[in-house]
Amino acid sequence: MQQILETERLRIRPLSAEDSKFILELVNTEGWLKFIGDRNVKGIPDAIEYIERIMKNDQVFYNVFELKETNQPIGIVTLLYRDTLPFPDIGFAILPDFGNKGYTFEASRNYLDALMGNTSIQTILGITLPDNITSINLLEKLGLKYEGSFLKDDEELLRYGSNIKTNKRID
Repeated sequence: MQQILETERLRIRPLSAEDSKFILELVNTEGWLKFIGDRNVKGIPDAIEYIERIMKNDQVFYNVFELKETNQPIGIVTLLYRDTLPFPDIGFAILPDFGNKGYTFEASRNYLDALMGNTSIQTILGITLPDNITSINLLEKLGLKYEGSFLKDDEELLRYGSNIKTNKRID
């Protein structure tokens, strides 16, 4: 879904090439590297290339959320269609200075609400590492329920899911 959404504090918009400085900072944060992985984005040219790859992939939707007051990008909410999952999964990340202020929940909740009203998507998944407690808590707060774990590349991942139209667990 590629549209601009707004909450009281945030604007949620599609990722663009102008976000290279922000993406460079975000993908090199301790949390991103630990829980998502190194994307080998070490400078602005790498960030531009990374963004271009995302924008060319019709199975990947990255949305930047920024503070409405300052237009400062602070995080992302994503929707990914993966070959290994039966339904799209939601993801999120935020710069550390803006964590624990409710921004990621606000952006993710708004994005899910927009998906509910504007697309044929009914089921959303969320995957995370077992030790990513912040992500687990946010997935649960968004209404996704734990469904089990699976191995991907010899790494255990937890799977959460929900029918976003009815907010029921999917089995």
